[in-house]
Formats: sequence, C-alpha cells, structure tokens
Amino acid sequence: MPYEPTAVTWMTLLGACQVHDDIERGTRAAEHVFQLDPTIAGSYVSLSNIYAAAGRWDCVAMVRKGMDNKGVKKQPGCSWIEVQDKVHRFNVGGTMHPQLEEILTELQKLSKQMEDLGYVPHTTMALHDIGEAEEEHIACYHSEKLAI
Repeated sequence: MPYEPTAVTWMTLLGACQVHDDIERGTRAAEHVFQLDPTIAGSYVSLSNIYAAAGRWDCVAMVRKGMDNKGVKKQPGCSWIEVQDKVHRFNVGGTMHPQLEEILTELQKLSKQMEDLGYVPHTTMALHDIGEAEEEHIACYHSEKLAI
C-alpha cells in the first residue's frame, strides 16, 4: 500500500472480517484501530461481535472490559423516519413513541407472516450469551424495524 492505513482503513477490514467470520484477521485489524484511535467504540463492538458469533464469550467479556477500562461508550442504536412532515425517532428497546403499542402489534403480525414464509432471524451476531428466543426478540425489535 502506498500510504499508511488509517483507523478507517482498519475499521473497513474489521467489518469485512465480521461478515466473513475471520477471527484472526479481525483481531489484528482491531488491534491496529485500538492503537490509532482507542476511542472508536465501533471497533470494540465489531471485535466483540466476531467473538460472539464464534461463541468465544470469554473474549467478548475481555473486549467489553477493555472498553470499560478506557471509558469508551457505545451510543445506543437509533433510527429516524419522516412521515407526513413529522420525524419519528426509535431507540433500540425504546418505549417512548406514542404509537408504540400499535407499532409493536403490527410488527408482530409482520414477523409472524415472515416466519410462516420461512424467514429465520439472523442471530449469530448477538453480543450476549443468551437463548435463541431472546436473540430473535432482540432482532425483531431493532430500532430500524420499529421505524419501518
């Protein structure tokens, strides 16, 4: 490469490693990001996701502890959508929207229809060692799905 890679370059590689379940390269890429800019929460989260997908919960805990020790905080997921000139905001697990009950009811109907058609939620990137049912619940109520 004709120039030194930046933190963004290493983050791009880290993201590709997450997609392709490449623990070895992902770990190396994350270490470079940590050296260049230890405040980028996404690098810790991506590496944690790689470890979680592999069931390496001890490594997930180690990465999370590293975040805590360095005071790095990940901002909660948030999505916005504009409908009839009004902006609606949704947070992961949020309960503040005035139409939340209606939205959740409709989302449950859609989820059931998708399940009946053979859709299986992708849950291998869950960050915690939790049961499959809870992973599916988290995937179903992601802020982007709530916004849609």
